[in-house]
Amino acid sequence: MKRNTQKILGEYEEHLLYQERSQKTVEKYIRDLRAFFTFLDGKKMDKEAVLRWKEKLRETHAPVSINSMLAAVNSYLEFAGMPQMKVKPLKVQREIFSRPEKELTREEYVRLVKAADQKGNRRLSLLLQSICATGIRVSELQYITKEALSTGQAFVACKGKSRTVFLHRDLCRALRSYCKETGIESGPVFRTKSGRPLDRNNIWRDMKSLCQSAGVEPKKVFPHNLRHLFAKAYYMLEKDLVKLADLLGHANISTTRIYTMESGREHLRQLEMMKLVITT
Repeated sequence: MKRNTQKILGEYEEHLLYQERSQKTVEKYIRDLRAFFTFLDGKKMDKEAVLRWKEKLRETHAPVSINSMLAAVNSYLEFAGMPQMKVKPLKVQREIFSRPEKELTREEYVRLVKAADQKGNRRLSLLLQSICATGIRVSELQYITKEALSTGQAFVACKGKSRTVFLHRDLCRALRSYCKETGIESGPVFRTKSGRPLDRNNIWRDMKSLCQSAGVEPKKVFPHNLRHLFAKAYYMLEKDLVKLADLLGHANISTTRIYTMESGREHLRQLEMMKLVITT
């Protein structure tokens, strides 16, 4: 990649960090901007070029992914003083039903936990339960510390915001027992042998290793699906979207709505219960 492009990426990365964007967001924006520069291949950057890239992405990417990549480039154009080159995102119709083939059920979750226990992986079993019982993000697991178990509250700082994540007493009891067994006296409960917080890749890999023995489709098994299961279970009890948004740390309630979408099967069951078809 040309030196000038590397310099641009470096300056833009500094800008994103100054804006206190999360590391994950910074990495994605830089990756998307690099893809755009690769597409340009040294050619002039203007609105026509951005529009051509937008059309090129249509050939290989889903609309939601395209809009995400356009957001990165539009953000850069604003930073670079070229807002006139920004392009509009694609219009995407909001899905009103979740996809059963991607939705992790409570029964499948239980099988995953049992599979971890059967493999003798107590850490993984408790990790699954900690995410699902609190709705915490996988990147926030580091805030579940030995100290937090004493108060039943983990204080999370993420994406420039802070919130309190409550820990169920049964979860605290199980985690305290685990800490005692493993000699953890302070700091993060979920850690590597060297004492560093577990990273996303390690957790992802460990979860995938449970799929076959648990009888769960691999495409359903990833940390964020446990967060979704927490949200659905909570909403079924409370029906309070605003409170759920606060618990999940969402700034926009529209994001929370995605977590509470019902499946088409549930909708069909409700239609049948209405008994509005007279003739059969």
